[in-house]
Amino acid sequence: MTLANVPRYAESVVSRQGEHAVVVGASMAGLVAARVLADAFDRVTVLDRDSLPDDPVTRRGVPQGHQPHVLLEAGRATLADLFPGFAEELLASGGLVIDWTHDLVHYEAGDYLEPGPTRRPMYAASRPLFEAVSRRCLATVDGVRLRPSCRFVDYHLADDGRRVDGVVVDSGDDADTATLPADLVVDATGRTSRTPAWLAEHGYERPPEEEVMVDVRYATAVVDRPPGDRRAFFVPPTAPRTRGGGAFPVEGDRWLVTLQGVHGDDPPTDPAGLQAFAASLPVDHLARLLDEREWVGDGVQSYPFPSNRRRYYERLDRFPDGLVVVGDAVASFNPVYGQGISVAALEALVLHHALADGGVDGLGPRFFDRASEVVDVAWTMAVGSDLGYEATEGSQSAVEWLFTRYLARLVRTAQDDGAVADAYGRVVTMAEPPSSLLRPGLAARVLSPR
Repeated sequence: MTLANVPRYAESVVSRQGEHAVVVGASMAGLVAARVLADAFDRVTVLDRDSLPDDPVTRRGVPQGHQPHVLLEAGRATLADLFPGFAEELLASGGLVIDWTHDLVHYEAGDYLEPGPTRRPMYAASRPLFEAVSRRCLATVDGVRLRPSCRFVDYHLADDGRRVDGVVVDSGDDADTATLPADLVVDATGRTSRTPAWLAEHGYERPPEEEVMVDVRYATAVVDRPPGDRRAFFVPPTAPRTRGGGAFPVEGDRWLVTLQGVHGDDPPTDPAGLQAFAASLPVDHLARLLDEREWVGDGVQSYPFPSNRRRYYERLDRFPDGLVVVGDAVASFNPVYGQGISVAALEALVLHHALADGGVDGLGPRFFDRASEVVDVAWTMAVGSDLGYEATEGSQSAVEWLFTRYLARLVRTAQDDGAVADAYGRVVTMAEPPSSLLRPGLAARVLSPR
């Protein structure tokens, strides 16, 4: 499920479902979930253990905050629906809109991809700026309260053991922990979510979990950027090559230049080592930026990502009412394709329509069934690429293996066929599902003798 087949926000109207909803985690997933809950509840409280300043600063709870982020088409269009004025606020704060087709230099599988015929806008900014602008937009929504420096302790289970009816929190002052009653609780706490363990402790099954080990590490430096230069560079690792990288323009006339290494081929964190690592790539764009531009910021920032992880909540036979899990707490993917924010935005749309179709009762299973289709798209792209490495631990079905082989041929075709490159771009930006790449006309171009 992608932007092409998720109903838009205005296509459903949500009736009032209760007095209070609580979102645990002010991640992007938590912020967009809070926005759609505001249509159904008198009050929505967003809790986070971090402070939430007005300025865009990297938070401790977002360890990947120093790394590049982009807002793909699915996320761009959805945030524009949920937060009218989001684009204007982002651009006024220094973010950029770049054209995926012509501003992005994309090298993959041994050559550059041919520019497609269609302009495709994509927002580029730092992760802290994306979050700060989203918090500002959310703060204008009636009934929503952000509650920073507040630690989530536990869910509160109703006496019948079948419904979550609040959360236990610790505000860090001298008072004891307190219980916040809620008609609905949303877990947006990310990969470290405690919901699976909590379910097991209270007589429910843990969700089945799949993990595909890729052991990728990112190292990012910040360099100055000439005003008006909107170019971006993308050189993803492609098996068997274990090195890749990218550079994306962000606010403050800067480029975030990131290098990636897979399966232990870690990029160094000292400037000289990082420059040498960049020089080992098959194209010189990133090495030239590091060599020729002035470095700014706090040196090299490193971020490890051990594995793609997915929790299959949709496979559970029992799940407590009053609870929903979203974002990286459901599935997190290799960040190389920048899908995380867009997946979170599409899941918020799914949550909106699931509320409209049946209210709070049975919401969790209804949401998980529908959201799994969103997760499938990102999982197929990220995991299929990662399983190209012999060292990657994981498995594919025969159908998935065939699609991965087909996709590799499609990328090679896109190196001299702009129409194929355009179709690939629509899938990478989550505007279209991977199945769109199998349309007869396109498949004929991909499978014809080269």
